[in-house]
Amino acid sequence: MASEKRQLFIGGESVPSVDGRTTEDLNPFTGEVYAVIAAAGAADVTRAVDAAQEAFAEWAATSPSARRKILLRAADELEKRTPEAIALMAQEVGGVAGWAGFNVMLAANMLREAAAAATAPIGEVLTTDTPGQLSLAVREPLGVVAAISPWNAPIILSTRAVAAPLAAGNTVVLKPSEDAPIAAGHFIADVLHEAGLPAGVLNVVTNAPSDAAEVAGALIADPRVRAVNFTGSTEVGRIIGTLAAQHLKPAVLELGGKNSLLVLDDADLDHAVQAATFSAFFNAGQICMSADRILVHQAVAEEFTAKLAAKVSSLPHGDPADPGTVIGPVITARAASRVAALVDEAVDAGARVRAGGDGAATVLDNVTPAMRIFQEEIFGPAVVVTAVADDDEAVAIANDTEHGLTAGILTEDSRRGLALARRIRTGIVHVGNQTVDDEPQAPFGGVKASGYGRFGGRWGIEAFSATRWVTVASEHGHFPI
Repeated sequence: MASEKRQLFIGGESVPSVDGRTTEDLNPFTGEVYAVIAAAGAADVTRAVDAAQEAFAEWAATSPSARRKILLRAADELEKRTPEAIALMAQEVGGVAGWAGFNVMLAANMLREAAAAATAPIGEVLTTDTPGQLSLAVREPLGVVAAISPWNAPIILSTRAVAAPLAAGNTVVLKPSEDAPIAAGHFIADVLHEAGLPAGVLNVVTNAPSDAAEVAGALIADPRVRAVNFTGSTEVGRIIGTLAAQHLKPAVLELGGKNSLLVLDDADLDHAVQAATFSAFFNAGQICMSADRILVHQAVAEEFTAKLAAKVSSLPHGDPADPGTVIGPVITARAASRVAALVDEAVDAGARVRAGGDGAATVLDNVTPAMRIFQEEIFGPAVVVTAVADDDEAVAIANDTEHGLTAGILTEDSRRGLALARRIRTGIVHVGNQTVDDEPQAPFGGVKASGYGRFGGRWGIEAFSATRWVTVASEHGHFPI
């Protein structure tokens, strides 16, 4: 029997959908119903935007220090709820304890970064040729922001979706993933509401999977929604970006990745194995930054791959609620079948299994560019190791993808690593480190099919505010007519 029941969160209140429909939220490890969730339709989207629009003027006029205070309280409140978050993520998305704790830590720091941004300078004084005129560029909130958050890092990415927009003075309608409506939606709304966020400033609209397109479309099409942010797959991101463009609305899109980890011939191989294991298999490889391809210099490829295979084979799999579990389940049976198909097709075509297979964490080598697993984002507990002749080949393979999110370069020579980093076409690159990293003050986002726009730091505030030119004349001007 479901242990949770959640309504929509609109105007500071929990309310059922207009037609009373609900949807089931499943535990990915047991397959049982974890929660029963209100299933919104287009009419519910309108209600949520009504509430956000009504709250906008007062929230935009709220002093920066007051907004900062609420965000700081929310960060502290979120940290207090760490045990609750760990239990929630285990049951709703199959997240292990370490991953859930990391979600809380980073999300709390995102709230603190947003709090700092709320009182940071928001404009500049411009030069002007007009005598006696003060010329200013100022940033102001946009209005209602539509935020669409995913399931894989639910607390981090729902917080990121709303923190900067709120700090900038916008109101938000949050549509969380159908696979994590509580962790990617209600949880952060509960925290912010407890911290004193006024009613209507943040609203949460959940939906059944079959209604996702209708609900997202209605949200983006509403003329009162002035900006969109989405984190998720490239496939869905193309649709979101197209809809936003049709309605002439700016969008921040953080999409998929086909991320490469380069292991150079001077790398510390024991460290490289630890880094690669984390990079490829943390959260069962279900992170947009996960390493899909490990590109290793031929001179050390066999030694590295053997050590990596041994390490990966030792990782405990199983119940995410067990504190000893390192790799929990993937989010759905469909996702598991997709990853298994990528592995099986590669093996049938000549790839070699060095660890795992049959649903366990998998390391493959002898993979060729003709195989789907070499080209498509895996988003599961599998990685391919490819031997390369030199640095140039490693860069060529890293760039041979439509994606461009992140990369890592493991080397003991930082000058060599930096030179390679400048040749890799990604929005993020880490020299001397692996691919999975995030800090709330840094610009986060990709290029090419990994999306556009940036979350984080001042870049997040810029994404969710508008620049206006304002002048003040201290004397009467003279006109030619």
